[in-house]
Amino acid sequence: MTAHILFDVHHLYYLPQFLPVYRVLQMRGISCEFVVYRNAELQAVLDKAVADEGLPVYWVDSVENARDYYQTRRASWLILGNSFKYLDDLPGNIRTALINHGAGIKGAGHDANMCRVTVRFAEGPYQLRQLQKHYPQGNYVDVGFSKLDPMFNASIKKPGLDLAACGLDPAKPTLLYAPTFYPSSIECMSDHWPAEFVDYNLLVKPHFFTCTKSRYKAQRRKLEIWRNADNVHVAAVSDYNLLPFMAVADLLISDASTALFEFAALDKPVVWCEFLKLRWSYRGLFRYRYTRRMDQDILRYADIAVHARRYHDLLSHVQSELVGPGQHQPQRRSYTRELMGITDGQVSERIVDYLLVDSSRQ
Repeated sequence: MTAHILFDVHHLYYLPQFLPVYRVLQMRGISCEFVVYRNAELQAVLDKAVADEGLPVYWVDSVENARDYYQTRRASWLILGNSFKYLDDLPGNIRTALINHGAGIKGAGHDANMCRVTVRFAEGPYQLRQLQKHYPQGNYVDVGFSKLDPMFNASIKKPGLDLAACGLDPAKPTLLYAPTFYPSSIECMSDHWPAEFVDYNLLVKPHFFTCTKSRYKAQRRKLEIWRNADNVHVAAVSDYNLLPFMAVADLLISDASTALFEFAALDKPVVWCEFLKLRWSYRGLFRYRYTRRMDQDILRYADIAVHARRYHDLLSHVQSELVGPGQHQPQRRSYTRELMGITDGQVSERIVDYLLVDSSRQ
């Protein structure tokens, strides 16, 4: 049977994981199709991403629409970025593979429904052990983290950002601030942060939910204040891929986000913010709720970065890490091997090898 492969793009932020795999499939002459979910508020952004990447696309309005479409397609594989609630309704000719949309350090990546696929690609020894321990009935293959392939494969055009075109000074050190949406450090950052960090370019890459969910409008107000500064560039919603920002940054500032580990894999320094805006139900006497909610898996690797416990500590930590970027290098290299697997730029090749070898047996 000639291979035909479908990618389920329920959310735009799945694309950075899928695109390197798709490019390898393209080079091998394999037919592919991206099933993308319409979104009235973000449709222009989705249209732009599809056009920019030149993707063959089929549009759906819901998971039910996607299920119905998959039932009509003669496809070899359906590639998922998260669980899919209609797995049992798929026709027998379609096998399923999961390439997790984020690094598998967080416990959410170990949900049982994400292990019911034909094969789940793991991105390192740690995740492989966790999956085998909790769901031994699953089929797992440790391949690495496909999203990072363009950063390590010399034959792939490396993503980047034109700092001058962003209104920034290429001669200055560049800091990337990429916080998560909750609990986040954004609200605890100073309105005057750009002036206090005037010697640096500040790239601000908020989480997708910060830009799109109504409950985070306070975070968006903070972004609008910073946007007016000469040394700040705030990413647009259409900038769904973190890689171009990572490529040009000298240091990452983030909170408990998997972006910490993606950036550390490039062997560049990280500052981990511990000053967070918590909902009232997580403060004071109820702080234990936050501790319980906090993913303990991430905390095991906390020494991958220097920690800023207050906003006022941030500048000194940034200065120290840039002067001595090798201070946490042993931890970065060790944890990258453990959490992100092999960073040789060939992850997508290994995924495609598995898919096509298995397809040939059908």
